[in-house]
Amino acid sequence: MERLPIVVATGEAVREVPPEQAVVSVRTASKGRSRESVLERLTQRSAAIGAVLDQFATAIERRETAGLHIVPELKRRGEEVVAYHGSIATDVIVTDFAVLGDLLLRLGREELTSVHGPWWRMRPDSRAGADVRQAAVADALEKAGEYAAAVGARIDRLVEITDSLHDDGGFRGGAMRAMAASAAGDGLTLELEPELQTVQATVKVTVTITEPVLPTA
Repeated sequence: MERLPIVVATGEAVREVPPEQAVVSVRTASKGRSRESVLERLTQRSAAIGAVLDQFATAIERRETAGLHIVPELKRRGEEVVAYHGSIATDVIVTDFAVLGDLLLRLGREELTSVHGPWWRMRPDSRAGADVRQAAVADALEKAGEYAAAVGARIDRLVEITDSLHDDGGFRGGAMRAMAASAAGDGLTLELEPELQTVQATVKVTVTITEPVLPTA
């Protein structure tokens, strides 16, 4: 059986889409002479932060404790503990960006609390990833068809599709694109501009083509 010629083509697709999630890290700290007192204060402050997050429950997809640290401070040139430093962090995933600014302001008002973020991102299983991969396959097949047509042939059948995976699933994003705080009556308003996420895919297709019709000398 005669073996048909093979064509290998690479297809690419890139799209810019709005982010689907915003990640915020909230950290509260405490210092005291005893480990117990530090833990007690951290528990109280963590509960206060939790109460704020409860008020925005419909906007929050998930929240989880990211780490609890208690570190002793030693007296110089000795082993005597003079104080304990403690911190507890919470990671929050927000999906309703309309109230994100208010949430950040409320968290920022809590005592000895630092707020980091937001970091914009797509869901790992985002439909945007599937759409851009399909577009990359279409691009690769179109190129393969052009290569075949150049030698008087056409695509016969598909042999293989190889996905050139990215470590981040093809999503490219970043931190806060723009943030502005302004006075509004007796309080503050925080306007956030979500950063567009770049979704990209690269695929390689292998196809067989019909017998080429090459020009004769």
